[in-house]
Amino acid sequence: MKMLRRLLIALTFVCSLAFAADQAGDIDFNRAREIFQRKQNGETISADDQAYLQKAMEARQRQQQQAQPGGGEIDWQRATELHQRAQRGEKLSPEDQAYYDKAKVIRQQRMGQGKGGEQRVPTGPATGGKDSVGLTPLTELGTAKYKGEDGGLYGGGKNEPPPAHAAAAAKEIAKIGPLDADGKPSADGKVVLLSVGMSNTTQEFSRFKQLADADPGKSPKLVIVDCAQGGQTAARWAAGADTPVWRTAHQRLETAGVTSQQVQVVWLKQANAGPTGTFPDYAKQLQADIAVDLNLLKATFPNLRVAYLSSRIYGGYATTPLNPEPYAYESAFAVRWLIQDQIKGDAKLNCDAARGEVKAPLLLWGPYLWGDGMKPRKDDGFVWTRDDLTPGDGTHPSPAGRQKVAGLLLKFFKTDALARTWFTAKP
Repeated sequence: MKMLRRLLIALTFVCSLAFAADQAGDIDFNRAREIFQRKQNGETISADDQAYLQKAMEARQRQQQQAQPGGGEIDWQRATELHQRAQRGEKLSPEDQAYYDKAKVIRQQRMGQGKGGEQRVPTGPATGGKDSVGLTPLTELGTAKYKGEDGGLYGGGKNEPPPAHAAAAAKEIAKIGPLDADGKPSADGKVVLLSVGMSNTTQEFSRFKQLADADPGKSPKLVIVDCAQGGQTAARWAAGADTPVWRTAHQRLETAGVTSQQVQVVWLKQANAGPTGTFPDYAKQLQADIAVDLNLLKATFPNLRVAYLSSRIYGGYATTPLNPEPYAYESAFAVRWLIQDQIKGDAKLNCDAARGEVKAPLLLWGPYLWGDGMKPRKDDGFVWTRDDLTPGDGTHPSPAGRQKVAGLLLKFFKTDALARTWFTAKP
């Protein structure tokens, strides 16, 4: 297990640089990638090469931290998520409280204080960007091409999984049922659905949880836990199971009164901060990071059966390089490639014990969230207005935007033919 964890960590930080041709400081990432590939092929790595690989990993982590708003000083996505939790009355851990207090002090120093010392939080609609970027939702692209890639959530213009994968999904989801704390079937047990992702994910999923918990149609056996966290991008989740983001996830499960053995369903929506380059570079890097996330999820939650994946919301109003268009749109291809790789039998994403070691849950699309700004989607008229995004960066959803995503999630889990079998009280 320790060796697997080291390989997963290396995969995250080295393969995420597979498209980098330059050097950063005194690190040659091409050399680091070559060391990693030799290690993955089973070759014995010298102590010097292992040390170099570790140094490259640490340098990559510093780069990712510096890509966050505010640099490495404060992760403002994390600070925002902590603020929201505090506003909801949640008790923060001593570590989170200290971080939150530090962020407030720096925020006040930079922006000043309002009357009574409260922070000035921008309100109103998003003010930058465009009402449309002229791209076609993946669900509508059909057999047309986007930079060589056809449309459809599952490829080939199709928005439904191919028959064999749909059958495998039905078989796997049929195994979902109430489990006790040790993961054994029990009429008094629970089914846990948790979220994995960054700031947008927790903002949207926390609203979904409120709606779902108040819905009389939700199964009383279902426990919904928001484990997504501000600033915790795909690469950070992939950095290893013994990291702060994973420790926080376990704390939230414990607070909810459930165990890792009861987790059977995940909703994953991820991105990486500060994307650069041309397609498909960023999407391929995101794909590699999410693949490691999925491996760690299955290793951490042995009874995890299915992961529903979603890509980013509209980023056309963005005023910062955090995750603008076309990267938000292109994140859907990262999701699709992962599912296609599993369908093709990629051993790293195997979910069938009959085919070897199980390393991932079964992958399906959840709701597709992207729409071209104010241009309505053809199937449901869905749009992203300026009121749906915050004026601070045009990237994070406003309360109205969170409500939209939460509504799409709730509708999906209640109406999807397979999801409703575990989500609703009366399938």
